[in-house]
Amino acid sequence: MLHGLVPPDFLILALLAFTMLLFVLSPLRHDVVALTALMLAVILGLVSPGEAFEGFSEPAVITVACVLVLSRMLQHSGAIDRIAASLLPDDAGRMLTLSALLGLGAVLSAFMNNVGALALLMPVALRVSKRLEMPPGQLLMPLSFATILGGMITLIGTPPNLIVSGVRGDLGRGSFAMFDFTVVGLPIAISGIAFLIFIGWRLVPARTGNESVSTGVYITEVTVGEDSSLIGESLGKAEAAIEAQGAQVVGFVRNDVRLFAPRSARRIREGDILITEIELDAVGELLQAHGLTLSEQPKGDKDDESEASDDQQEQQEQQEQQEQQEQQEQQEQQEINDIHETNDQQNQQNQQNQQNRRDNDEPHEHDESPPRSSDPTGGFDDMILREVVVMNNSPIIGRNPSSLRLRSVFGINLLAVSRQGKQRVSRLSQAPFRSGDLLLLQGDENAIARFCSDRGCMPLATREIELPQVENAWRALALMAAVIAITLSGLLPTAVAFMLGVTVAIVTGLLPLRYFYDSIDWSVVVLLAALFPIATAMESTGSAAMIAELVVGAIAEHGEWLALGIVLALTMFLSDVMNNAATAAVMAPISYQMSIAMDASPDRFLMAVAIGASCAFLTPIGHQNNTLILGPGGFRFGDYWKSGLLLEIMIIAIALPLLMLVW
Repeated sequence: MLHGLVPPDFLILALLAFTMLLFVLSPLRHDVVALTALMLAVILGLVSPGEAFEGFSEPAVITVACVLVLSRMLQHSGAIDRIAASLLPDDAGRMLTLSALLGLGAVLSAFMNNVGALALLMPVALRVSKRLEMPPGQLLMPLSFATILGGMITLIGTPPNLIVSGVRGDLGRGSFAMFDFTVVGLPIAISGIAFLIFIGWRLVPARTGNESVSTGVYITEVTVGEDSSLIGESLGKAEAAIEAQGAQVVGFVRNDVRLFAPRSARRIREGDILITEIELDAVGELLQAHGLTLSEQPKGDKDDESEASDDQQEQQEQQEQQEQQEQQEQQEQQEINDIHETNDQQNQQNQQNQQNRRDNDEPHEHDESPPRSSDPTGGFDDMILREVVVMNNSPIIGRNPSSLRLRSVFGINLLAVSRQGKQRVSRLSQAPFRSGDLLLLQGDENAIARFCSDRGCMPLATREIELPQVENAWRALALMAAVIAITLSGLLPTAVAFMLGVTVAIVTGLLPLRYFYDSIDWSVVVLLAALFPIATAMESTGSAAMIAELVVGAIAEHGEWLALGIVLALTMFLSDVMNNAATAAVMAPISYQMSIAMDASPDRFLMAVAIGASCAFLTPIGHQNNTLILGPGGFRFGDYWKSGLLLEIMIIAIALPLLMLVW
């Protein structure tokens, strides 16, 4: 250990500088960076081994996890969907619609996770953008900013507020109350939303043609000829071969039986039909390279041909037996087989539901993007196209499609990927996913929904509000209100009150147990828990006081206004280039020591950190909401500052006098 050789305040400053560089430049996730910093702090003797994991017991960390669970409860109950449907007008003009959408987003994010609030309203924003004939980005960016602004209003609105409150408690001054942030946060939120409604959306680049992942390619049926080089090859090898022409197999036909997610081990035979998606100009090259022919007529249309002979039936039975043997030899894990069985049951139920709807003459819509078919007689009836966004905490980030086994596990096809407005169709199998990617999936609606739930993606289709038990929505809202009331009354500490709410939600069935752990963004929990001991070390080693004295010594003659403005602006800048929670954890101890050195109000400076850490409007990486809209809005990295810079300047101008007056 270097603790005895180098002064601890210099060690912690060096570690802090190294950690900030990792946050900004490293491809590692924020939680991994935080854990790395914590382990280095332990090795260097800055944090004792017994204190290394005390961050997981911090009330702020527990509260963040509970807010995520209760937010999922509100989503699952349908309460937010009902509120959105009742408050957002269907025939209003641009300004009224913007006002209602952004106002609702801000109110929701004040009492639930702001990423969840944005995720709920994104499909609504996309639908509204089509009705108003606006580029989707001109609604999505203001909506993202509004949900960030709404988080400033309450203690639970955003993790930086909870971190600042936790630091205040650790310093012996007690934690902030639920609505201590409202006095300054609410005027800022209202002013910011007004700016976005009248000016901000006009500064958002009008990206056209990126509001959907339209592949611009054709669904084509090609028949395997007798001289085809693909005969005898597995479907997986055939797909790799035709990738050279930019083609992708999205379906398979044998003996009039259509399979939309066939096994990769299935052997190709003469007469098989491959349903491919390919650029029109590459069709000729595909046919010539592999001995294929265009199918002049879909198999399903040959009803007038004679029935198969006994020999053909016998041959078909032999083929089926061989297929069964191949399937046995290459059987996958039991989990995958169980999933197949579940998919079959879901498909049968889905088909029965559709038949019931047709029998009852009830209208039925799959999605805003109707399924495309090359077969007018059917075959794609149960398949839909669905656009989904890769969330920040998705486990598929960094993995490529081929490693996910989308067909064998989920029974779906990946048709296209859009990243910052640029679409990828060919070579999809080797392109690693990133946060904010927009994926175009094809498959059964239930299979796509299960993929989104299991793999951390969010569908962009407008959901129908289905509440078989409408009272659950009101119970969920009542439980959330009761938790907030208990917190305000002081009967229980904030963390305990919210954990009580989580317990009641699970016991009463308002949130199924299977959603409990899935609803928690563990990367955020680990990030916060790892940073709290480092923040404590900054205080105990005196490094925070040293930084504060240097800053105060340079600006003391200019007064408290300048010092407060520097804290606010610096926190905003750091939040734009690194995680906002990490920014709050770093800046809170420094700002507190600055207030002590200037004999000023510590709460005034802590509140400045809370506000600044929530103002990540210049880049797509500062806040998860900005990353989430990157793909659906067709944005590029430099699109955010045009509206975000003016918004941050306006917030500084409003926040400074309010902080000086109130705190």
